[in-house]
Amino acid sequence: MKRADLVRLNALRAERRASVYVADLDQGDGRLIAEGEVVDDSLAAAVRSAFRTGKSVQVEIDGKRLFLNVQVPPPRIVAIGAVHITQALAPIAAIAGFDLSVIDPRTAFATPERFEGVDLVADWPEDVLEARPLDAYTALIAVTHDPKIDDFPIAAGLRAGCFYVGALGSRKTHAKRVERLLALGLTEDRIARIDAPIGLDIGAISPAEIAVSVLGAVIQSFRRRDIR
Repeated sequence: MKRADLVRLNALRAERRASVYVADLDQGDGRLIAEGEVVDDSLAAAVRSAFRTGKSVQVEIDGKRLFLNVQVPPPRIVAIGAVHITQALAPIAAIAGFDLSVIDPRTAFATPERFEGVDLVADWPEDVLEARPLDAYTALIAVTHDPKIDDFPIAAGLRAGCFYVGALGSRKTHAKRVERLLALGLTEDRIARIDAPIGLDIGAISPAEIAVSVLGAVIQSFRRRDIR
């Protein structure tokens, strides 16, 4: 790998952007491709597959033996709301390979005793997300039921292109949320990306069941995300 490619690779990793280094096993040269860059048609499908699976692979294209070394940021979940759902979500998110952060300014809920071993921040999302911005490899879930807490991170998640944005609440509650987000300047297309009511429709009732449905929706969105 050329020095310039290595420098760029490290910069992409610092920005939590995916990349793949395509090495020609016969010629010894290669090229670095960042997710979202235009790729030759003959290579496009293999590169998309590498980004989607996160697995490096050897392929043969146009008679050339190529090794695709993929670097994908670890997916994470940012949960707004230190509630029973996020308590149940924490252990199963870790099992599924997702880093989880919980943000809630309500110190009665956001306590270390309720979220032992979890990245917990008892502060307003506006302040936390300024220092820890969302990105395309983040799932944003808002479960406080409080617009004063949920609306800002939902809008931030949509603007940042989070691969999943979900919000707790009934259809009536969500309709009012849509009105508020439109007033904040978000387009209808962006708002339509919100998964509300949150999670897969599995008939979940208890907080633990809702947590399972949410994680299922997050995994589905991550594995089926649009890769261009």
